[in-house]
Amino acid sequence: MNKVPEVTVYFWVIKVLCTTVGETAADLLMSALLAVVLVVQFRTSAYRAGVYWLAVALISVVGTLVSDNLTDNMGVPLETTTTVFAVLLAVVFVAWYRSERTLSMIAVARFWLGLDAVWSFWIAYVLTRPLGASVGDYLSQPTGDGGLGLGTVMTSTLFLTVILGLVVFLAITRKDVTKPNGQELQTA
Repeated sequence: MNKVPEVTVYFWVIKVLCTTVGETAADLLMSALLAVVLVVQFRTSAYRAGVYWLAVALISVVGTLVSDNLTDNMGVPLETTTTVFAVLLAVVFVAWYRSERTLSMIAVARFWLGLDAVWSFWIAYVLTRPLGASVGDYLSQPTGDGGLGLGTVMTSTLFLTVILGLVVFLAITRKDVTKPNGQELQTA
């Protein structure tokens, strides 16, 4: 039983057209899928690993698409995207901390737009992604393309080492664990 069509000129024409649509519609499709998954995440009453991590993965993809579109299609230099995303994020975090004395919700969206804490968290979560993509591109891309030329292996190794260090630090100190009823957590 054959599961593919006869390979003719029509096959190759349709294949090329599908590849083109895949390239041109990927951004829109991923963004739409992210929106759907975020709606599902917002509606869940508790942590659901599959939904949560799918949202995280899609935020990574869409954030990368945003960063790549700015640099590759609009010609915005890597230094500019990295600087602008870093400054915007710093302004958001400073305003957020001054208002709330915590970084557990995004104060601007919460109080000025009336969004609840869940929506506010996910907006901040999404906005941090293009910054990460811009930093990664800036560090890894060749100097001739506006990057620092560290390469993908060096950049990935550097960041994975820092991530591992932070995760180990948090696992030991438990500084990222909410204290019940204002009491100190006992470390094992």
